[in-house]
Amino acid sequence: MPIEIKELHIRINVEEGSKQNPPSKASKSKGEDPVAECVEQVMKIIERKKER
Repeated sequence: MPIEIKELHIRINVEEGSKQNPPSKASKSKGEDPVAECVEQVMKIIERKKER
């Protein structure tokens, strides 16, 4: 049975006073960023639906 996502809520807390260096993409190995992996899979599914 396929899963259908009807709504997606993303909540981010931003603190203006903190200055952190963004993580470099070169230091990340595959599988460490589950959000990016999920987004990639969702985009592939959307592209397949458009082809039909």
